[in-house]
Amino acid sequence: MSVRIDGEVSDGVPGRSGRGRRLLRGPRPEAVPVLVGRAATLVGLLDIAAGVFPRFRHSRMHALAEVLPGSFGPFAAALSLSAGVLLLLLAHGLKRRKRRAWRAAVALLPAGAAAQFAYRHSLVGALIAVALLIPLLRHRDQFAALPDPRSRWRALANFVLMSAGSLLLGLVIVSVHPGRTIGDPSLADRLTHVIYGLFGFEGPVDYQGNTSWTVAFSLGALGWITAVTTIYLAFRPEHPAARLTEEDEEKLRALLARHGGRDSLGHFALRRDKAVVFSPSGKAAVTYRVVSGVMLASGDPIGDVEAWPGAIERFMDEARAHSWTPAVMGCSETGGEVWTRETGLDALELGDEAVVDVADFSLAGRAMRNVRQMVKRIERAGYETRVRRIRDLGEAELERIRRAAEDWRGTDTERGFSMALGRIGDPADGDCLIATAHKQDDEPGEYGDLKAILHFVPWGKDGVSLDLMRRDRAADPGMNELLIVAALQAAPRFGITRVSLNFAMFRSALARGEKIGAGPVLRAWRGLLVFLSRWFQIESLYKFNAKFQPRWEPRFVVYRAPADLPRIGFAAMQAEGFVNLAVPLPRFLRRRRPAPGRPCGHVGERDVRAA
Repeated sequence: MSVRIDGEVSDGVPGRSGRGRRLLRGPRPEAVPVLVGRAATLVGLLDIAAGVFPRFRHSRMHALAEVLPGSFGPFAAALSLSAGVLLLLLAHGLKRRKRRAWRAAVALLPAGAAAQFAYRHSLVGALIAVALLIPLLRHRDQFAALPDPRSRWRALANFVLMSAGSLLLGLVIVSVHPGRTIGDPSLADRLTHVIYGLFGFEGPVDYQGNTSWTVAFSLGALGWITAVTTIYLAFRPEHPAARLTEEDEEKLRALLARHGGRDSLGHFALRRDKAVVFSPSGKAAVTYRVVSGVMLASGDPIGDVEAWPGAIERFMDEARAHSWTPAVMGCSETGGEVWTRETGLDALELGDEAVVDVADFSLAGRAMRNVRQMVKRIERAGYETRVRRIRDLGEAELERIRRAAEDWRGTDTERGFSMALGRIGDPADGDCLIATAHKQDDEPGEYGDLKAILHFVPWGKDGVSLDLMRRDRAADPGMNELLIVAALQAAPRFGITRVSLNFAMFRSALARGEKIGAGPVLRAWRGLLVFLSRWFQIESLYKFNAKFQPRWEPRFVVYRAPADLPRIGFAAMQAEGFVNLAVPLPRFLRRRRPAPGRPCGHVGERDVRAA
């Protein structure tokens, strides 16, 4: 029996449409853009070498260097540097099929050809520029990718990186003429000469003959390129990152109301710094964020599993239109099967999610002895717990919890993406569960008797998923264990039968690697993970989760090619907040200003879960 899925007929297997892999394979790089990008890189490096190193222009590579675009006339060094740097800047965009990079290259190459003929009367040099231009024009339809999300920070980043690169390259330019340098200038003199030259002024270093003009024009060209590219990035139109609109959020909440029990990460799709694509029928959706050219989805698609292929196809179409690298972080085994089946992508086990079945949880027994003793000790110290729905808290208490959660975060950067909601106390999130620890002190602090917070989001009608864990650093150790036990014991009162706790990366490798009989490769892999745990909560998360005797649900990363994994990993670390390339404002300059009509109390990190 066949089933119609978003206008296509399937063979009855969930997630398999009649289109199959052929139409949904995803945006693999075309050969021509990649080859053109590599050629631009090679030509750029050779142009820079021809402009910087005098001996290069008289070596065996002289014949090749002389006919490259930009290596012509009495201004050969400066023009070679200009063309080389610009081609290097354009190469990555050409590989990613960016339309604006194509336009810039199409404008640059004819200019180089005209300069070749005008200054050197070199027909061969002009022909090489034209030869590079021909495939660009012939395959112009392959360079149609839309711009990435961007902001004014790109201009600042360009200025910093280009300035640093210009200083280093400028030092090389100043230093590669030992036979024509007058005297023996110090490193400080050379650096001063470079800085002056970038601004178009003469510095303290002198040369014999025309070398002074060559160095001056070269440094001036570097300064000009730095200024022009920074001004262009600062004043070009912004393409802000997509945000979840109120209409999109309403649609997602409707899908979660019907299908939210399928995935414990479903509610995190409601983060408002994500974008969303829906299937043609509107019965399924995929939420994502674009980070460093990676289109990063998290968890399984939202909605009816039979409509997932339509949403996945829209996701892949969007990735193809922008030439983004598609990736999925933390999808379930079912989600991984559908993603790989429908797109031709591959999946790799990333770790395991700890899920506790409330009916099976008990503090009795030897296995729970450590947790039981810790909870008893903290209770004897005078701590008490409260477990409530968000809608049952007053606004004053909610505001106190929000401020405490932000101040107790421990880092200046908000963390969380795939397993964090990013807010507490939104009126639309009334079903969220919050567990708090309290203790009366002789001298109450800023937050009164509040000592620790656990926040859970709904997982269907009968489950919750841990969002964040925060505690006062001055409170006794064991606050997280205390509140998890309190939440599990109170769960039946709220109709909750399952609780999703932390995600443990590479849990199976850690578990198998410590057992008797583990091979040398597995032991070495476990040793590396233990070593990395000094900076990332890998082993500690696994051991913390194991205290509660959970069942483990595997989670996967879906990717296009093994070569994409480092890039995807770096983008994921940026999204989760472990790598921050922007310069944050000091805390005292920040303003807590929720979006109009949507007070969110942004507190995105879950101290251990999202690690």
